Amino acid sequence: MNKTILLAHGSGGKLSHELLEKNLLPPFSNPLLDKLDDSAVFEFSGRLAFTTDSYVVNPIFFPGGDIGKLAVCGTVNDLAMSGAKPLYLSVSLVIEEGLLIEKLERIIKSIKAATKKAEIIIITGDTKVVNRGNADKLFINTSGLGIIPPQLDISGANARVSDKIILSGNIGDHGMAVMSQREGLKFSTPIKSDCAPLNKLVSQMLEASSQIHCLRDPTRGGLATTLNELAKQSNVGITIEEEKVPVAEAVRAACELLGFDPLYIANEGKLVAIVDSAHAESVLAKMKQNRYGTNASIIGEVTSDHPGRVIMKTRLGASRIIDMLSGELLPRIC
Repeated sequence: MNKTILLAHGSGGKLSHELLEKNLLPPFSNPLLDKLDDSAVFEFSGRLAFTTDSYVVNPIFFPGGDIGKLAVCGTVNDLAMSGAKPLYLSVSLVIEEGLLIEKLERIIKSIKAATKKAEIIIITGDTKVVNRGNADKLFINTSGLGIIPPQLDISGANARVSDKIILSGNIGDHGMAVMSQREGLKFSTPIKSDCAPLNKLVSQMLEASSQIHCLRDPTRGGLATTLNELAKQSNVGITIEEEKVPVAEAVRAACELLGFDPLYIANEGKLVAIVDSAHAESVLAKMKQNRYGTNASIIGEVTSDHPGRVIMKTRLGASRIIDMLSGELLPRIC
């Protein structure tokens, strides 16, 4: 019995079918996938949200998650940021020759657990094997489909002057967890990735108010880049307060040690919401009832000043321009 992935596992022949039938298909069995047709056929009515992403994180296992969990949560969250209810997922694996099948099975179990938590099903996928040295253990591509409720319009271009900006929790956890694992760094308080599906949190927020104008998950480039994207899309100014942006002490200490700014560190289980000022407190209260929103905070507001820019009021009372990330701070983070 083979214990590692061989090039023949990607040939389309007997070993390919054995890998599919024994390792890849059983955990995700459902009527749409089990047909094994070249495309999944399903019915829907209403507006759809569709997204795709590729995951090349290094290392593939890190505190709080792995590349499989990351791929599912990342795509689910992208759908949720449009207010969509995630329905279907595709998963494509690019596997490097030599990967231990035990590690692949561990990731497949993680994908299954993440899809169950997010209540999304995998209905199609693909597997390719490349020569040793032509990939880095495993790359994953996922695409997701979700359905958007009627009359809901959430977009990065919808921010309005006087809207409040809500952050769902501590920033920087994911990026620093991956970096510490990659570099073999040890901290007195372990740092774990915040990787999590946020679709149920968004659903609860929408129960509190339909006046949520923008949603975005601050992944690569961190909170700073995300706020700049929203300011530019909506052609508004954004002002935030440094003391209201939550950062775990372990993450803050790690950033200071390594010379990083938490505002630019990637997150995989946080969201930014821009909400009508009259509804912000009720949305915040609802968020705090969800495990992924217990540390949520109103961190600022939308202004008519400095359109397209983000300004932070520091703890010392000064104002600091927060620009987009320049260059690559932490490569291969997702």
